[in-house]
Amino acid sequence: MIGSLYSGISGLKAQTSAMAVIGDNVANVNTTGFKSSTVEFSNVFNATLGQSRTQIGRGVMMSGLSANWNSGTLENTNTVTDLAINGQGMFIVRDASNNGQYYTRAGQFEFNGANMLVNTDGLEVQGYAIDPNTGATGALGTITLPNGVSTPNATQNITMGLNLDSGAAVGDTFDTTVSVYDSLGDSIEMNLVFENTAANTWRWYVSPSIGTATPAGPGATPQYNVLAFGPTGALLPASSTPASANPTITISGLPGNNVSLTWNMLDGTGATDGSVTGYAGQSVKTSQTQDGYPSGMLQGISIDDFGIFTALYSNGTMAPFAQVALADFASYSGLAKQGSNLFVSSLASGQPVVATPGSAGVGKIASSSLEMSNVDLAQEFVSLITTQRAFQANSKVITTSDEVLNDLINIKR
Repeated sequence: MIGSLYSGISGLKAQTSAMAVIGDNVANVNTTGFKSSTVEFSNVFNATLGQSRTQIGRGVMMSGLSANWNSGTLENTNTVTDLAINGQGMFIVRDASNNGQYYTRAGQFEFNGANMLVNTDGLEVQGYAIDPNTGATGALGTITLPNGVSTPNATQNITMGLNLDSGAAVGDTFDTTVSVYDSLGDSIEMNLVFENTAANTWRWYVSPSIGTATPAGPGATPQYNVLAFGPTGALLPASSTPASANPTITISGLPGNNVSLTWNMLDGTGATDGSVTGYAGQSVKTSQTQDGYPSGMLQGISIDDFGIFTALYSNGTMAPFAQVALADFASYSGLAKQGSNLFVSSLASGQPVVATPGSAGVGKIASSSLEMSNVDLAQEFVSLITTQRAFQANSKVITTSDEVLNDLINIKR
């Protein structure tokens, strides 16, 4: 009867451990990225009485925990740096104080006072820096917010939807203004003046708000460029100045570098692209574009499905500056818990395979979202009931064995 007592005690210990695991699951039902666990039981070695067919069990023991690594549901937030992973993978965070590297599914991140992306414990989120000019990525490191001011860009190309009236009289003029930028981001109002010199022929020059331009018009060399149109109103590149080439406009005497820009009106073969016409009707500019812009202040960031961070500036420009990195493991169950939603790799998990979101088997990123716990409360409550009943049953084994032993002792009396 002594053996039944120890079997009952082993059952109490095992069910107490199971109760602790269930309590941990329920307590973390609202913990970001938490993965629930279930207890695995195994029977204790058998005592043999004579033959192997009469082996008697010696109780139960907790053999381990099985983690549920299924993804939790995603909850939308109002913070763009809150990130969730749709699929496999874990974020990589580093402790700068001891150079320790950890992994987590909790993507509640923010930029700290040093402009570094960190989690709620101040650990630095790892990713790849992106050169905004070339798009080249650097080595794995901390994601850092870029400079708050974007570099201005001098105008290099302009296009215009322009019609010059084929019925205009000799000497009639039409002028229009295009805003362009120098290397410092200064705005220059570039006024283009068109003068009809003959049927379907116009000469033009540029008068900028600051500096001097070429072609500059009366009194300058060269004074004018020419636009000539055929009987259908299409531009005749060979009859224009310069012939069969997009004209170049140069503005000098500026605070920044000289501006040298191309007015694009011809296609790759040297024929008109249809943007400049000489139809009957009012001389008018219908559209315009130019590729320069002034400096701008950082106004915010955006993060796409592939974890690419893009800076948004007040001048309308956007510049990618980083991409978050994810780690994949052969066995997620082999990761060692460190608390605070952090894990470290182990021999059981295998070495991390670092990749970018959406590649090498890892999931994509959902910005302004957090992954919730995958705890199923209904399942936990059912497990709680069955664990409680098992605990009661094992305690009953102990009390019953005690009564039988008591009866055995009373036989002598």
